[in-house]
Amino acid sequence: MTIRLPGADGALRTYEPRTEPLAVTPGTPFTSRTVFSAAHVVADPFADVSPDSPAAVDWDATLAFRRHLWSHGLGVAEAMDTAQRGMGLDWAGAAELIRRSAAEARAVGGRIACGVGTDQIASGSLAEVRAAYEEQLALVEESGAQAILMASRALAAAASGPEDYLEVYGHLLRQAAEPVVLHWLGPMFDPALEGYWGSADLDAATDTFLDVIAAHPDKVDGIKVSLLDAQREIDIRRRLPKGVRCYTGDDFNYPELIAGDEQGFSHALLGIFDPLGPLAAQAVRALDTGDVQGFRDLLDPTVGLSRHLFQTPTRFYKTGVVFLAWLAGHQTHFTMVGGLQSARSLPHFATAYELADGLGLFPDPKLAEERMKTLLSVYGVNQ
Repeated sequence: MTIRLPGADGALRTYEPRTEPLAVTPGTPFTSRTVFSAAHVVADPFADVSPDSPAAVDWDATLAFRRHLWSHGLGVAEAMDTAQRGMGLDWAGAAELIRRSAAEARAVGGRIACGVGTDQIASGSLAEVRAAYEEQLALVEESGAQAILMASRALAAAASGPEDYLEVYGHLLRQAAEPVVLHWLGPMFDPALEGYWGSADLDAATDTFLDVIAAHPDKVDGIKVSLLDAQREIDIRRRLPKGVRCYTGDDFNYPELIAGDEQGFSHALLGIFDPLGPLAAQAVRALDTGDVQGFRDLLDPTVGLSRHLFQTPTRFYKTGVVFLAWLAGHQTHFTMVGGLQSARSLPHFATAYELADGLGLFPDPKLAEERMKTLLSVYGVNQ
């Protein structure tokens, strides 16, 4: 069987889908790296909502996807950017997601870390930003999850310089009951975070970021760097205090960063590991045995798909992630909170399908083909 797919030039091309998926099996947690997948949320397709309405979430399907990730040994990074935090999922929805996912993690023995931000306020003074962070930190800690201190749009707007970041983060780290992960999310993921850490100069921003960690090394489990700049991540990684981990958030260069070099390596907290979960798990298990080449052989071919999903505007990568979850059978529909399913073009979806199919990511290639043809028919492409 073949399928006709549109290219970027608008012309149709013929593609022959594969008939068998990649053979992967669930397994235990990893020994050589700590690996989190930032997980998406599944919308309720029957909710009568508009793009401006609070998110309507299909909780059963959302939690089932997290069980899928845990079954392969991955940790779940919850209520993060991949879950459309600040792009369809408001704080009320995120709080419910944290409560439910943390309870599910306890029930199945899965590892979970949850995003702590300030999205219950649009803007405010530094005191109001601190209070917003504190409210969310308390909820995450009460749920029993590890906290990930996310970058804050409100703090970016309120801060007048590096000293304000040092004060706010220092205050939060002193309050944290357990070591947290600090997340530096670049403006390619959220334009409102331009100049984070008090400077648009990345060298100066890096110095402030590291100053925060150096002042409280016992309260920082690790950092997540999402700047899509491999060398900068390596440079930061080499300057971290002993015992503080680097979790790569670089969806362009993750194989080389996780594999590491003679001076160290990165762990992982990645949105691309949502669609790549089983394959990524198999690759890390090769690394657990010391087989670096086997790890690279499995993971290097996935970079093309990741770079496609995360192409500019990068913040809309969530659309491709949910699209692939639908094709893979993890949800029954292609609907997203905030109507974000409309954020990418049909040629973009067609290329994502072809790349994912080529990697063997679909457990049922026939189902994926049928769903792709259904989407194509909506756009007027008859097979």
